[in-house]
Amino acid sequence: MMTLISFLVTLAILIVVHEYGHYWAAKRCGVKVLQFSIGFGRTLYSRRLGRDGTEFILAAFPLGGFVRMLDEREAPVEAYELSRAFNRQPVVKRMAIVAAGPVANLLLAIFLYWILLMSGMPGLRPLLGEAPVGSPAAQASLKNDELIVRVGKTGVLTWTDVRWALLQESLKTKSVEIEAKSGRMETHLHQLDLAGIKVDDVKVDLLDQLGLVPFHPVLPAVLGEVLVGSAAERAGLRAGDEILSVNAVTVSLWEDFASQMRKNPGKSLTLRVRRANVELSLQVVPDAVREGDATVGRIGAAYRMAPQELDRFMVNVQYGPLPAIWHAAAKTWDTSIFSLKMLGSMVTGVTSLKGVSGPLTIASFAGQSAHLGWKSFLGFLGLVSISLGVLNLLPVPVLDGGHLMYYTVEILRGRPVSERAMEAGQKVGIALLGLLMTIAFYNDINRLITG
Repeated sequence: MMTLISFLVTLAILIVVHEYGHYWAAKRCGVKVLQFSIGFGRTLYSRRLGRDGTEFILAAFPLGGFVRMLDEREAPVEAYELSRAFNRQPVVKRMAIVAAGPVANLLLAIFLYWILLMSGMPGLRPLLGEAPVGSPAAQASLKNDELIVRVGKTGVLTWTDVRWALLQESLKTKSVEIEAKSGRMETHLHQLDLAGIKVDDVKVDLLDQLGLVPFHPVLPAVLGEVLVGSAAERAGLRAGDEILSVNAVTVSLWEDFASQMRKNPGKSLTLRVRRANVELSLQVVPDAVREGDATVGRIGAAYRMAPQELDRFMVNVQYGPLPAIWHAAAKTWDTSIFSLKMLGSMVTGVTSLKGVSGPLTIASFAGQSAHLGWKSFLGFLGLVSISLGVLNLLPVPVLDGGHLMYYTVEILRGRPVSERAMEAGQKVGIALLGLLMTIAFYNDINRLITG
């Protein structure tokens, strides 16, 4: 239910913003808007509003929408309203109206990132663990406990920044310079090989492919927090309890204890616990929780780091209102360019088409991001909004970018593109979109089947 609701909310926001961009620009250019529809197909609800009596529609099929304007090519127009017909507008106004939809999506992304950057985005510092033997990271001599501060020419603060910078670099070069600082704050430069990575492999994380392992601190098996109503509370566990063993198997590290809980969903486990120098025996049954395609056990207890420990591993990326606008715009721009580069590499065969996702994958990610909290959901919404804006600006007939292409030709030739040429373009555009949707649905279904 959360996935479905999150997906519908995502669609509603993206479609409304996109179509409102067209609507707003049309009104500012003096064009009469006849209909504003969210969705296609059978009308579920409609209402006429405004001086022009624009019909606002909620339709049955939610994967899209449209703004219908007064246009002589669709129906006869009364003489007194000819000046308000879309087809009678100067080409610059028509271009502005068409471009306003994708631009609205890009502005939405900037707004969402602005909110996130002002509110603060917590992240893990890119502190390195031991690189697997033979991995690109090991070959680049990246060491345990080094902190990555720069990838190529891009400064990084979190592992998310590192992953994003490496993705961008992988489309430009076969290797990249990594600047890292040791525990003694000595600067080291490493040349990391990117030749063997597959950016389109959704099953393997980019960092794993390169052997970039986050540093894992050694944490004692001591409970720092027990959630109300959790399996841990039902078992009688309390904050401050030290776990000594699970089913008579000695544990001393939090990682070992958490692993035992994850591997035994729904099973009764005997814990030996030390509390105020007194040893106790308690029974706990980890709750069975779905995590991706697997079922794992959770008891609702967590380790709690001291603030000074936490500062070493965590960073809060936060900016004031004005700097946040700049960073939000830069992030939207970088993501847009990266999307175009990825699309280009798919067209040229450099990367596979496995990265193309359809509504099922988007719905899945919408649900997952919503479960992680409002910040994750806003970040996901911003990313999809950028994808929608960039996709619609592509010079493919039937998309906004296709219309902009026609209008550009009109400016260069001094006269509109012929109806025959536009009809031929429409057929090509529909065929290309149909092929793209087929690939997207195939990838969605394949992911569901194979996990």
